[in-house]
Amino acid sequence: MTKSKLTYTALITGASGGIGLELAELFAQQGHNLVLVARSEQKLEQLALQFAVRYKVYTKVIAKDLARPESPGEIFRELQQEGLGVDVLVNNAGFGNYGFFRDTELQKELDMMQVNMVALTHLSKLFLQQLPPGRHGKILNIASTAAFPPGPLMAVYYASKAYVLSFSEALAAELADEGITVTVLCPGATDTDFKENANLEGSGPFSQALMADARSVARAAYEGLMAGKVVVFPNLKDKLTPLLVNLAPRRMLRKAVLNIQKKRQ
Repeated sequence: MTKSKLTYTALITGASGGIGLELAELFAQQGHNLVLVARSEQKLEQLALQFAVRYKVYTKVIAKDLARPESPGEIFRELQQEGLGVDVLVNNAGFGNYGFFRDTELQKELDMMQVNMVALTHLSKLFLQQLPPGRHGKILNIASTAAFPPGPLMAVYYASKAYVLSFSEALAAELADEGITVTVLCPGATDTDFKENANLEGSGPFSQALMADARSVARAAYEGLMAGKVVVFPNLKDKLTPLLVNLAPRRMLRKAVLNIQKKRQ
């Protein structure tokens, strides 16, 4: 990967681990300044120090919980107060939950919708509004291969990622003539802490042998973003998912996903 000739300021949510952390390091390696957002201020401060020493980039830390509706506005107000503009927005924060919808915790799913969809939408709106006229920008949203089929036993998570995919593609079309690109990443099972947080450890696609590593997924996302691609699949297996989904009758698809999900119990 050749070093970028342009220097951006990239705001990355969910930057303390997994794909978000790997993306932050890729941006830093290319000499871009960072605004890192996550709940853990201590982890973010450690990363800021590491990036300053290794890559000589400026890193601003903002500790916020995106499950709070006020957080996106607070983030951009803080940036405005410091006169810090953002060129690249990476909406990486998100989480899932496993179980029959009737039995799962309502508050966790409301928080999931807030983080996965509402905060992503709110941050995208604020990002576009802070761009001066004529200034180019980039948005990277993290969806999933879960965006394509229905998701029994993870109904809200799958639906939230379908929203991210549809929203991103629509926004990309709206902004195509303005020099602002929107990219959506659709990875399959990836080796992050997602599986533990969603109670998905063990069998199925989240077995160790079937998971992609976070670094390779992040690299595919970064390269796709910089190339202005709209939809990015990290590997061939992920790219086949929408093709298979489109070929299967919906009734069969619902049953197949349900059976796969049940094997995780």
